[in-house]
Amino acid sequence: MKQNIQLIFTGGTISMQIDPKTGTAVPTLPPQDLLKLVPGLDRRANLQIHDFGMYPGPHITSKLMLDLWEVVQGYIKDPTIDGIVITHGTDTLEETAYFIDLMSRSPKPIVFTGSMRTSSEIGWDGLPNLIDSVAVACHEHARDLGVLVCLNGEINPASEVVKTHTDQMGTFQSPNFGMLGIVDKDNVYIYRKPEFLEYIGSSRVEPNVDLLKTYTGMDGFLIDCLVDRGVKGLVIEAMGRGNVPVPVYESILKAIEKGVTVVVVSRAGKGRVLDTYGYPGGGAMLRKAGVIFGGHLNGPKARIKLMVALGKTSDPKQLKEIFEHGRYIGTGENSGR
Repeated sequence: MKQNIQLIFTGGTISMQIDPKTGTAVPTLPPQDLLKLVPGLDRRANLQIHDFGMYPGPHITSKLMLDLWEVVQGYIKDPTIDGIVITHGTDTLEETAYFIDLMSRSPKPIVFTGSMRTSSEIGWDGLPNLIDSVAVACHEHARDLGVLVCLNGEINPASEVVKTHTDQMGTFQSPNFGMLGIVDKDNVYIYRKPEFLEYIGSSRVEPNVDLLKTYTGMDGFLIDCLVDRGVKGLVIEAMGRGNVPVPVYESILKAIEKGVTVVVVSRAGKGRVLDTYGYPGGGAMLRKAGVIFGGHLNGPKARIKLMVALGKTSDPKQLKEIFEHGRYIGTGENSGR
């Protein structure tokens, strides 16, 4: 029996074509026209279409993420829907997918996909990505895995996946843990479970959260400016294991004193932050000052998590618990799903 799959189109390169006058990619394809370019997509499932919009990835905002969640939530509650596929611009796909992951407790497969090339270009990857994503959304082993991302025949968890290359097809990877599974000629193979399967859930988000990346010789000017502007949360992409220059450290101390929640992650592509170093600005000193450690998350993901967490609570102990003592699939603890 065919599964009932809800397709939600939000835009991105998959909905774009090359403008012959400018030679640039622009949104042009509504869902109905896009699906005409993907023959046989409905052979595996009964498909329903929801036209959310035609947003390029950089145009996505926290408000649009919340609006999308309301749409997704409606289909999650619909007993006739077996799975959901969402098309999205790849520039911010990992952020929106992670946002939905933190908000959802549904066992139903929710799969994000997109494309790196427009339908005007040779080798348009939108066709196989859509076909593969519908196959994943139909598969029984894709249930209870949280939100998934499927492009280039590879399946990754929203909690782990990052965009690693500006243009290559295989850009979406899970650098710390490896892919979750693959799609091979319509066959779906799941090799492992996600390392992190967390649920926060909130009726609102705190949009006033900023992200800064540290660099050699950085001072605290930008942090001070954000604090003066009234920032509620701040994510710092620190160096290495989670260390910052002394002036940055001093400004972080002042930010915390004024009630700003500060989360530290690493600017490195792999690994976790930890309180290894005890010099001024080192991880141990940051932890002692009240900085929250973001584990394996990169800056954009940590910002999404902090926005959702601050939407639910402003209590420092609860925020620390959310970031540093989340529930892990590998331990057998209750994931909340």
